[in-house]
Amino acid sequence: MASGSTSSTPTAEHELVERILVNAQHDPSDTVVVGRIGRPHGVRGLATVEVRTDDPDLRFAPGAVLITDPPARGPLTVVDKKWHSGTLLLQLSDPAGEVFSTREAVDTVRNTLLLVPVADLPEIEDPDSYYDHQLVGLTVRLPDDSVVGEVTAIRHEAQDLLVVRRPDAPEALIPFVSAIVPTVDVAAGHLVVDPPEGLLDL
Repeated sequence: MASGSTSSTPTAEHELVERILVNAQHDPSDTVVVGRIGRPHGVRGLATVEVRTDDPDLRFAPGAVLITDPPARGPLTVVDKKWHSGTLLLQLSDPAGEVFSTREAVDTVRNTLLLVPVADLPEIEDPDSYYDHQLVGLTVRLPDDSVVGEVTAIRHEAQDLLVVRRPDAPEALIPFVSAIVPTVDVAAGHLVVDPPEGLLDL
């Protein structure tokens, strides 16, 4: 499945989708989150970025233009990129083309989400793979058709996990593997889970 993308087999690109309340600059249903700006690094205006894509070298290539949430902070353009001890560092410029060159400037966009249009994502050829935004919002049902809840997010950890909001119970984390999630019907708006005993009680 995909990004991100998610699959009941090993994942492809993991760009996590979040439901975002924004103004008319962009429709959140048409974008996918690829990163979040963190704290400044050094004194020359570099920003640390929490990466939410499996292809950061493509998504954050110099010249890439990124939609933002909050929308008023962008779009932001990648001027330069480097890696430092496994952390992505970006030099960015604002909508007017001014390069963020100080720690203080980076602080003004700290915690900004970076997004790209869903239309920019490549089609997935594997029929058992899905972009995260295709899964978020699906109703989760048991084999007997009873409703468990709704997928609210995908976690990409040691294995992909569906985060399921339940009306009368805590959130459930369900491994996204075919043995537990045998059916995904995006068009119908639901997926079926067949959890082992005790999984929904964790």
